[in-house]
Amino acid sequence: MSILTQEALLVRDALSVQGLENPLIASNINSQIRKSRIEDHMRAIVHLLNLDLKNDSLSNTPKRIAKMYIEEIFSGLDYSNFPKITIIQNTMQIHEMITVRGINITSTCEHHFIVFNGKVTVSYIPKKKVIGLSKINRIVQFFAKRPQLQERLTKQISLALKTLLNTNDVAIFIDAVHYCVKSRGIHDISSTTTTATLGGVFESNSKTRKEFLHAIIYCNH
Repeated sequence: MSILTQEALLVRDALSVQGLENPLIASNINSQIRKSRIEDHMRAIVHLLNLDLKNDSLSNTPKRIAKMYIEEIFSGLDYSNFPKITIIQNTMQIHEMITVRGINITSTCEHHFIVFNGKVTVSYIPKKKVIGLSKINRIVQFFAKRPQLQERLTKQISLALKTLLNTNDVAIFIDAVHYCVKSRGIHDISSTTTTATLGGVFESNSKTRKEFLHAIIYCNH
């Protein structure tokens, strides 16, 4: 069993308390066994689609899917993959808004297991702690690598940063295209979905809120 970092435990527990964790079940099955079982189930699915698993193009598809699920697109379900976080004391007394714009995400809608992708804008105002800039991107990517709802993803990123930085002054905006809308059902090829969460002064202070909204507009033009 992997030993989780203190940061991973803090974030996991905070999400659980707030009811923002993905609907997970407890399991002691290791990743190799999970991959083997997923491969077996995918082999059955491919067979039920009347596809020939003896064909060279398809023979390794179940194994590829199993590896992809565990090691890549759903790796964010395992907190042992939570990024190593660099938190430093705010000795420079930075109290202005810090924004990371245009973080690209590719996630998976949990309703149909079809991709949605888009861009994330993250802002926060430091108090006693500052986080390494690349770590913001890594936290975003960690939560995107799950079967997701965009609404939940937005709040998970926000609460993770609030917990690690010990501040409510965090704002998140996501603009994404959902391929369950684009490639099936209504087949709407142009619509996007936006979600946002504003914490602390981003919610209470109109000047700070406008500054964040300006950052979003700048990112999307």
